[in-house]
Amino acid sequence: MALSREQMAQWVANELKDGDYVNLGIGIPTLVANYVPPGIDVMLQSENGLLGMGAFPLEQDIDADMINAGKQTVTARAGASIFSSAESFAMIRGGHVDLTVLGAFEVDVEGNIASWMIPGKLVKGMGGAMDLVAGADNIIAVMTHASKGGESKLLSRCSLPLTGAGCIRRVLTDLAYLEIEDGAFVLKARAPGVSVEEIVAKTAGALRVPDEVPEMRF
Repeated sequence: MALSREQMAQWVANELKDGDYVNLGIGIPTLVANYVPPGIDVMLQSENGLLGMGAFPLEQDIDADMINAGKQTVTARAGASIFSSAESFAMIRGGHVDLTVLGAFEVDVEGNIASWMIPGKLVKGMGGAMDLVAGADNIIAVMTHASKGGESKLLSRCSLPLTGAGCIRRVLTDLAYLEIEDGAFVLKARAPGVSVEEIVAKTAGALRVPDEVPEMRF
């Protein structure tokens, strides 16, 4: 069975390390804030100028002025700070973000990512993704493995306009966790109940499959 959005966020949250400064992209990545493991202290950063973002608010706690870069209402944890977007991007461009979690439309075997535009559709713009992929060494791309029509999003070469080139090394999909090595996706783990054969069938780019591929645990 494919992972839910919440399970994907939970899996990423388990990658967080104590003391990390983390930027969460729009979509599934924002849900990671709800699953930070107990005993782990991380500072979540948003491009619009919030350092110390908390979980999504309950209805009675919504503050319309407290938003993330995707204009979603959020909370601020104890010790949070609010500053200009210029200072926020200086932090990103200066390499001070330890982990970036981004949604993606496509990722390819060269580590290229397309995450901001589908030709013919109205878009808001690239936002901070271009700066994030250039300023961070540790990036996890989070996405569905295939489109609703069953077409793979893990490709030999991205067909959509790129956000960044050669910057992605780790990919989490609703079917699997993969790493990119030497021009190929390497299957590291699979969603519970998902077969290796299904992952192979839905991966268009070169895929290396080890002899043993463990199931993810939740």
